Amino acid sequence: MAQNPNLFLSVGKEIKDEYGREVGKIASFALTPSGKFDSVFIEQTDGKFVKLFTEHLSFDGTNVTITSTAKSRANGFCDQIPLLWRKDQALKELSEKKKISKELYEELHRSFEGALNQLKREAQTLIEEIEREIDRCTNEVKELNYALVHLELEHEIGKIEDLAYQTAFAIIQENIKRVNVEKNDFEQTSNKLSNILLGDAPKTEELLKTEAKIEESSKEFASIPNASELPEPPVVVYVKEIGKAGV
Repeated sequence: MAQNPNLFLSVGKEIKDEYGREVGKIASFALTPSGKFDSVFIEQTDGKFVKLFTEHLSFDGTNVTITSTAKSRANGFCDQIPLLWRKDQALKELSEKKKISKELYEELHRSFEGALNQLKREAQTLIEEIEREIDRCTNEVKELNYALVHLELEHEIGKIEDLAYQTAFAIIQENIKRVNVEKNDFEQTSNKLSNILLGDAPKTEELLKTEAKIEESSKEFASIPNASELPEPPVVVYVKEIGKAGV
């Protein structure tokens, strides 16, 4: 994050999440000995204090927004897992080219493999956490729709005045919109992370070229007609020349 002295002007101001919901107020910043912003202390709307690292925050002048920690972690895994895989593949190529010893390759390979498996386990745990958040959003939308139906019923029979109805209707609709956006974000994040775990081995340029050649050959082969579609071969008649002697 770029250093910005105006961040101090955010102290005491409201902070929201990326879906527009109020989270609390900024109470203070924590700085490193070198003077860089490290984290933020927030007084939540329920009166509790929390500390969040700046990597989970988005700054726009004096406005500060909390970004989803799940999305931040997922993006980290999506960067780290393919990178480790590529490093391990590059290590294997160096070994095959005899540029490093077999012993060194085995040692480094075990190191990369261990780190990769650890990241995969953590990513899988995160996917399970995200799935629970998706379920929460689904239930929340369901409850909001129930609230909307009851609001409509009470307004229809005259128990709620028009002005109160319109205010409540706008509140419920806005929250339905926010939760649906949040759910969609979680689903996209989960799918992205799942795809990384299912196919974390990126294709090399050489493999892509090989696949392209195979596909081209398949197209050429497909253009050859079947035997039943080929024209019948011409009939060749051989005539033996008869000499004067009748031989």
